[in-house]
Amino acid sequence: MGKDRIKGNLDLLLLAALARGPKHGYELVASIREGSDGEFVLAEGTVYPALHALESRGLVTSSWQVVSGRRRRVYELQSAGRAARDQQAAEWRRFAIGMNRVVGDLS
Repeated sequence: MGKDRIKGNLDLLLLAALARGPKHGYELVASIREGSDGEFVLAEGTVYPALHALESRGLVTSSWQVVSGRRRRVYELQSAGRAARDQQAAEWRRFAIGMNRVVGDLS
């Protein structure tokens, strides 16, 4: 999927992936790619600035941990992040329903 389509939904994708448990950046990228059956392939250079912005808004926290013998920054969803995810997911569902009504079945 084009970066321009992901851009407005990157926060929701990251928050949803973190709702399944704490992850470091590469794990997040892999989780989103696998969870979307390869539809969403995110560059790590896109993910880290978004994670820092989510952290500065108090939606996620991070800490250094040793993962597979390497020191990595692991991100964890906070209660405010869970609430933001729920709100954004509800907005996305309303948007998708509206789009489906307008676009209809194109087959």
